Amino acid sequence: MTSHTPAPDLWTGADTTEQARPAEPVWEEPIPLTGKRDLPPFPAHVLPAWLGQFVSAVAEETQTPVDLAGSIGLSVLAAAAGGRAVVWIRGNWREPTNLYVVCALPPANRKSAVFALLTDPLYEAEKQLQAAVAPAIVEAAMTARMAREAADKAAAKAAGAEGSKREELTAQAISLAQTAETLSVPVEPLLLADDSTSETVTSLIAEQGGRLAVMSAEGGIFDIIAGRYSGAPNMEVFLKGHAGDRLRVNRQTRREYIDHPALTIGLAVQPDVLRDIAKVKGFDGRGLLARFLYCLPKSLVGERKVITDPIPETTATTYARNIIDLTLSLAEWTDPAVLQLSPEADKALIGFQQRVEPQLGARGGALGHIANWAGKLAGAVARIAALLHLAEHLDTGHTQPITETTMNAAITLGEYFTAHALAVFDVMGADPTVSRARAVLDVLRAEDWTDVSRRDLFTKLSRSEFPNVADLEPATTLLEEHGFLRSYLPERTGTRGRPPAPRYRLHPTLTGGDL
Repeated sequence: MTSHTPAPDLWTGADTTEQARPAEPVWEEPIPLTGKRDLPPFPAHVLPAWLGQFVSAVAEETQTPVDLAGSIGLSVLAAAAGGRAVVWIRGNWREPTNLYVVCALPPANRKSAVFALLTDPLYEAEKQLQAAVAPAIVEAAMTARMAREAADKAAAKAAGAEGSKREELTAQAISLAQTAETLSVPVEPLLLADDSTSETVTSLIAEQGGRLAVMSAEGGIFDIIAGRYSGAPNMEVFLKGHAGDRLRVNRQTRREYIDHPALTIGLAVQPDVLRDIAKVKGFDGRGLLARFLYCLPKSLVGERKVITDPIPETTATTYARNIIDLTLSLAEWTDPAVLQLSPEADKALIGFQQRVEPQLGARGGALGHIANWAGKLAGAVARIAALLHLAEHLDTGHTQPITETTMNAAITLGEYFTAHALAVFDVMGADPTVSRARAVLDVLRAEDWTDVSRRDLFTKLSRSEFPNVADLEPATTLLEEHGFLRSYLPERTGTRGRPPAPRYRLHPTLTGGDL
């Protein structure tokens, strides 16, 4: 009987009769579901020179992302122009020039310091407006008081008269009372409000001729809108104040309407605030979240320079002067200035709209999951273009059209805000695929599997999120792209029956293992 000797490997001399099992694949660290986007920095170079220079100088001195100063800078322009200028685009399409902007940064990022540097000129402009109207307020208040006193004296005199004399004095008293009623006292001008209740904001907008700005380095306004202190959400003024829709104001003695309210909101909040507001009932469904422009810059804490370049005095002086001048000049307009687009600017905006529109599709559209937000993007770009135009032409903005260059600058900012909105809505869980992928991850971690079939995984998932097996595929594909699992088809064991269903090998960290 012939013996069979195992053949050695020609290169190593090793025995190859029994092949060793293939080694387990090497796993790399998975990519977090919300950490994949590469966000662009704020394009300060497209701002008017005096504004871009100040924004960049503030970022340097405070060692903060330029996004923070840039977003607040746009809010400041909107506070100056909101309610005093509109941009006519085409047909019946007009946009007001107010904005809702929120920048999210963790604590210790000097948000309050940056806010103060950018908003101080608005407070100075407010003081100058108040000083200018103060004599008229004193005079009107005195006149109104004297008229009321005269009416009261006439009424008392008529009450003590008799016969025909009483009728005559009563008529005089009524006439004086009617005159006193027509006299009004101008309100003290107010540009800015901190975190205020919905009712207070509504009253202030009515008093201020339809315009107001809420600027804060905190996110308390969201708690107020959500009704955390009043017990019931009240979004009406914040919805209509952005769109310029007619707002009803209930006074103690009468009901009145603000035809075109213009509310500006500029906020710097912590990222957790964005996660919290996404959970508030009605914020998304009624369109409040879709009205904000978002930025989510990378924190510089831990990388900041200790010795920094201070803001050049001329840069700071020019910024303050221009913001004050713009605010004061537009404050004189009772009817808003109407800005128009040049044909070239309109063509640029049309091109942008044509690029965005296909992305709004619910199936396959890159912006489909945030279509409520992206559907307002063209309008936001038009508003930004109007603000940049006014900042570029401080004295003559209403006398010339918005140029193609300015519109392209606004489009660049719109693209910036789009990239950041996608990241913010990821944080909020707006993308259903990301949300479902998180649900799958939760199950995988809970079950402690190393390898699982698609059907076994499906049986553990909620039917409200995954009605059928096909709904699982987009979520598992996303998890595979991020390195949490690897799909494979087992070898077929026979020639009959259905082909084997896909299975998933799971990343070791999902089961407490090592990489």
